This record gives sequence, structure tokens and C-alpha cells, in this order.
Amino acid sequence: MTAEDDVLRRLRDARGFIFDMDGTLALGDRVNHGLAPLPSAVEMLRWARGRNLPYLVFTNGTNRAPAHFARVLRDAGLDVPDERMMTPASSAVVMFTRRGYQRVMVLGGDGLTGPLREAGIEVVPPAEAAGDTRPSAEPAGVDAVFVGWFREFTMSHLEADCHAVWNGAALYSASQTPFFAAAGGRALGTSRAISAMIRSVTGCRLTVTGKPSPDALRTAAARLGTPARDLVVVGDDPLLEVPMAHRGRALAVAVQTGLAGPDAYDHLPAARRPHLHLRGIDDLLSLCEGL
Repeated sequence: MTAEDDVLRRLRDARGFIFDMDGTLALGDRVNHGLAPLPSAVEMLRWARGRNLPYLVFTNGTNRAPAHFARVLRDAGLDVPDERMMTPASSAVVMFTRRGYQRVMVLGGDGLTGPLREAGIEVVPPAEAAGDTRPSAEPAGVDAVFVGWFREFTMSHLEADCHAVWNGAALYSASQTPFFAAAGGRALGTSRAISAMIRSVTGCRLTVTGKPSPDALRTAAARLGTPARDLVVVGDDPLLEVPMAHRGRALAVAVQTGLAGPDAYDHLPAARRPHLHLRGIDDLLSLCEGL
């Protein structure tokens, strides 16, 4: 059996899919407004549903809660029930609960705070958000600082975050990719930039809750009820979906409708390249229908 035959066999025998959102299934503006499905994205989800293959749409975006993202995608014509949507907040809840965290300082909006509160985790705002910019006013006993989409970031927030870390809080980031795909080009994320400042000042370690974290993949696999090695991970970002798939021994499929062009993986060794590098979801659907 050739390597190509083995890849097609794995695609045929897959027990579930993890799809990226921006640049893979849909494209919107720099704040995920005006989302529109990419070619064959609607049909791809319909194909999976028709064969009783579970799927998740996993975005590293945190400006909305998972259910809100799902609603926006449904409004755009993509069949994504609430329980099929996942963000870094989804995996953060699992990670924080496993570690016994009770109080988390969050730099982000409802997209981060909502899922944490629903899980019974107390959300602690930075000092400025509480109306007090004095570092000494920061509540004690914060277990973690969690950074996501937060364009309102200020020096006062940085000071509060650093004091929390110096007092023993662990640092978590929703994403460490510098960009995400948007209509018209790349849009700058916030998690990496803010986390870099905190790390530069404190020298602390950083844990990522979104892609390409192995913890995130384990959370997704558990929700789909199948081992990661039996999943197909589909995405457009060379820094996210393909590395995550390889770490979990899943089938890695890269598309060129977002951040990655035809030569995006040429500089990488074979073991770090996607198993399939396609133009878009339309090519993946054609392959699946042919199998």
C-alpha cells in the first residue's frame, strides 16, 4: 500500500471531523462579522451529518461564546448546533476544572467569561475593569490569568496581570498564532501580543488552551467520543491545525482558502506536513464522496 493509499484509507475510515472556522468553512471581517460560507462548506457538513459522522467546528476566536458562534454560523447557512461548536474557552474549562482552579483573572469578554462562569469558576476582572487601577487592590488567591480577544488592553491591565502572576497565578493563552484569516487578508489577534508582554515582565511559563494544544485536541476528541487518531483535522493555518493533528496522530488536512498558500508547507520536513493539502473544502468533499 502506498502512502497515498493509506491516507485515503484513513479518510474513508474516519470516525469524525474537526473543522477550523475562519479560512476553512467561512470568512468574515476582522471581528468575525459578515461571515460567509466558503465553497462547499455547507455541503461538507451535510455530507458528514448524512453519514452519522460527528464533527466539531473549532475556532481559536474568543470574542464570542461557543453557542453565539454556532448561531452566527447557522445564520450564514452552516448547520452547526450549539454542541458542535468549540473555542479555547471550552478546553480551558476542562483544564481549569481538572487543575482545581476556582478563581481566574480573565482578559476578554463574554466569549471567555461566560463558559467559565457556567462551569462554576469565579471570574476576576483586572483591577481597571473593577474601577480601581491600584495593583494593591488586586484580589488575592487568583489561580490563573487567562488571555483572549481583548483589544481594550491597557498598561493598567498589564500591571494587574503581572502582580497576579507574581502572586502565584499561572498564565494561560487562548491562542498563540499572530494572525487569523479574514476577508481581505490577515487580521491581528490579541492573545499572543498580550501574553508576550506578561511573560517578558514576569518570566513565567505559558499554557495554551486552544489549537494546537494537545489538551484542546483531547477535549475535542472526548466530545466526539472517538480517539484522536481516528479523527480528521481540517484547517488553513500552518501553525495550528496540522501540528495539532500530528500531535494526536490524527489525519491532517490543510486547505488554501485562508492563511496557507500552495507552498506554505514546502520548507517543513515530511513528518510535519499535512497528509492532504487541498485547495479547499470543495476538494475534500469531492474526495469523501468518491470514497
